Amino acid sequence: MRTRILGFATAVLLFTLGGTAAAAPTPPPTVDAQTCEKGGGSVDYDSLKSQWVCTNGKYNGKPIK
Repeated sequence: MRTRILGFATAVLLFTLGGTAAAAPTPPPTVDAQTCEKGGGSVDYDSLKSQWVCTNGKYNGKPIK
């Protein structure tokens, strides 16, 4: 009886952990240049990150796609 309970608990634990590990990471939100400017920002190049970003406005700091 103990073996069955232990086996069941192990199966539930592995299922739970396996389900969380399989989730795909979500990509960071990005905006296009037009959306950035409509939100009151401007498009600038961030040389430290080597990418274009929205500066100021509603989408401040968001990468430009």
